[in-house]
Amino acid sequence: MEERKLVILAKKGDKKALEQLLKNNYSVLKGYLLKLTLDESLADDITQETMLKVILNIKKYKLKGKFSTWLITIATNVYRDILRKNKKVIYRGEQMRAVDVMSLEESVIVKTDFDRLKLLLKELPEEKRMVFILKHYYGYSYDEIAQIMKCSPGTVRSRLHYCIEKIRHQMKGGR
Repeated sequence: MEERKLVILAKKGDKKALEQLLKNNYSVLKGYLLKLTLDESLADDITQETMLKVILNIKKYKLKGKFSTWLITIATNVYRDILRKNKKVIYRGEQMRAVDVMSLEESVIVKTDFDRLKLLLKELPEEKRMVFILKHYYGYSYDEIAQIMKCSPGTVRSRLHYCIEKIRHQMKGGR
């Protein structure tokens, strides 16, 4: 069934439609959180909390944009809340499944060893890492990322440029 129809049914209280929406978007949400947190246990916790928030607030969802954008926005806010509560970046583990590394703009990274990229991403500030992941792993537009991050598209472009320059510099052996 088409996503829009599932959302309409879910908003009316159809539990099967809501379940299908969550199943259809689970891997995108979980993958985003694994890349963002670099911690499988933390990603699981945030995924579950995000799913709970979606279940409790599905009636508040406005039918604009992709459903996955709304999920990613909620997950990003949950992650930010955790960071604020702990007042530090959380990297409890190095458990990250290997994924295909997509090429960056201007072919900055083509066939990079994932572990090296993971280390480079770990060094980026959270806000910049989120933008990088949303753009290069999930292909969100600048406007969609701006909506998720609650900032302007110009800020998204700036953060992405910073990430690419930092990765490019480190790939050339800089620090």
